Amino acid sequence: MGRVRDALRFRRGKKSGIEPGDQPVGPTSKSNAAKQLQATADQLDRLQEALYASASQSVLLVLQGMDTSGKGGTIRHACGLVNPQGLHIKSFKKPTRAELKHDFLWRVRRGLPTPGMIGVFDRSHYEDVLIARVDSLVKPDTWEKRYDQINAFEQELADSGITMVKCFLHISREEQRKRLIARLERPNKLWKYNPADLDARAKWDDYQDAYTDALSRCDTDTAPWFVVPSDHKWYRNWAVSQLLLETLESMDPQFPEPPFDVEAELERVKEAE
Repeated sequence: MGRVRDALRFRRGKKSGIEPGDQPVGPTSKSNAAKQLQATADQLDRLQEALYASASQSVLLVLQGMDTSGKGGTIRHACGLVNPQGLHIKSFKKPTRAELKHDFLWRVRRGLPTPGMIGVFDRSHYEDVLIARVDSLVKPDTWEKRYDQINAFEQELADSGITMVKCFLHISREEQRKRLIARLERPNKLWKYNPADLDARAKWDDYQDAYTDALSRCDTDTAPWFVVPSDHKWYRNWAVSQLLLETLESMDPQFPEPPFDVEAELERVKEAE
């Protein structure tokens, strides 16, 4: 377990041990975080290229959090450090009528990264034990069964060569309020505001309970949860980039051996007109 992965790893029954404004590891200022991000970008670039070239493993970054916690910002600033050619980003919104005809994991399977890719889920299959639970979209016995189904599904992904990095972007209620106000006060951010966000905010405690259960019941060594303090955007972006870096380092992707004689091909190229 890497330094950041160990510090941010969810501990069963102790989500509150990491608060939204904490900086439990790493930089303590925005400027220092920016400097470290540049070094991280160089390392991520090398590792991602090896991952893409080997095409034998893949990574799946899952981003979950309350509205304004920064899923989109994380994708832009942390995932933006790598070559977009090797990224596969999937956003999960309200299920379509076609998707509702299948089990809840059907649309998730269709969005999985192929070998060599870093997949990013903006929301995920966890919506089906979060909003489905809080808004009573299905009966309790239905969402109760889904925790075991999710664990089995994630073990299946691990067995197929997909390494998961599940991040709960932990934001405080007060910081969410500030960000909602900022969206309404800035004309270029109005498009991000949704009046329905207030409906979800009114159920804040219910969502916190749902998140606690999702993390507690679906945290495994195969697919661990990480609690990312997200009141400070710069820290959130740094933390997720480090989680990606440490995960790729542990996977240690290698460039494949060429299926040809390198020296012979070099001579041929030099002699070619």
